[in-house]
Amino acid sequence: MGNTIQHARIEAIKAINTHLVKANWEIGRHIVEYEQDGSERAEYGSDLLSILSKDLKLRYGKGFGRRNVLDMRRFYLSYQKWQAVPAKLSWTHIVILLGVSDVTARKFYEIQSVKENWGTRELERQVDAALFERLALISRNKASILELAEKGHAVTNPKDITKDPYILDFLQITQAYRITEKQLEQKIIENLQLFLLELGKGFAFIARQYKISLRNNHFYIDLVFYHRILKCFVLIDLKIRKVQHNDIGQMNLYLNYFKKEENVEGDNEPIGIILSADKDEILVEYATGGITNNIFVSKYQLYLPDKEELQRKVAELMK
Repeated sequence: MGNTIQHARIEAIKAINTHLVKANWEIGRHIVEYEQDGSERAEYGSDLLSILSKDLKLRYGKGFGRRNVLDMRRFYLSYQKWQAVPAKLSWTHIVILLGVSDVTARKFYEIQSVKENWGTRELERQVDAALFERLALISRNKASILELAEKGHAVTNPKDITKDPYILDFLQITQAYRITEKQLEQKIIENLQLFLLELGKGFAFIARQYKISLRNNHFYIDLVFYHRILKCFVLIDLKIRKVQHNDIGQMNLYLNYFKKEENVEGDNEPIGIILSADKDEILVEYATGGITNNIFVSKYQLYLPDKEELQRKVAELMK
């Protein structure tokens, strides 16, 4: 009985949300087609929107401030066919999406929000962290970027779960503060939910400081996850300095151990990610050359990326 009631409530909320989004779209359409004679370029600063806002507030109460009415107008101009409006997203989701000016990027965030069931905070976080641009730069060609926007981010192979850089601004560590690797790991554990969001869909936390013993030698893997889509362990090693060739060799050892000692029937080969403050691309290329294990070296940033710079790089690839 309890499940029935809960399901009914969820369905009722979804229905209300759909009607609210549709109503806001209709208001936006009315503003553009009737109040502004179909003009997409009507002056935002005109008195019309202020007058409409006051009139709607008098008749229907809260929810019709000038900012909200302006968003309704933008909503219609961005989605002039109701069928094009992304399903299952709330009005707050829509408002966040309207703030993404690039249509290709906005399409990606629409699809990914539905696929990964992002709440509004998660969506806002991913937009601020320039997730689309970071994934697009890994794609490195126009066709792949357009596919990313049209279909969202699909996970089919080990490379699909990596990013470069990883954005760890949520740890709230200032650039001037000299943090240790133990402190960095502790900060990640304290903010595990946000770290999982940054990692992406499919990650499940297994352990920290996972101990490996080989005769009298003991090693500790900073973070161990399991990826339920790829069906494999993902080992993460943290480095607060530039990555060295021996770091890659050590990760190779960890992966070989997991293949032999930890994998069970049905598990695919483990993946290793070295998360470092900096890296030399040439050194990484030579150090990983000839290694058959899935080893990836990525940088992390403790601050939000320069989104405009990333957008310029993506625009170059799209030419």
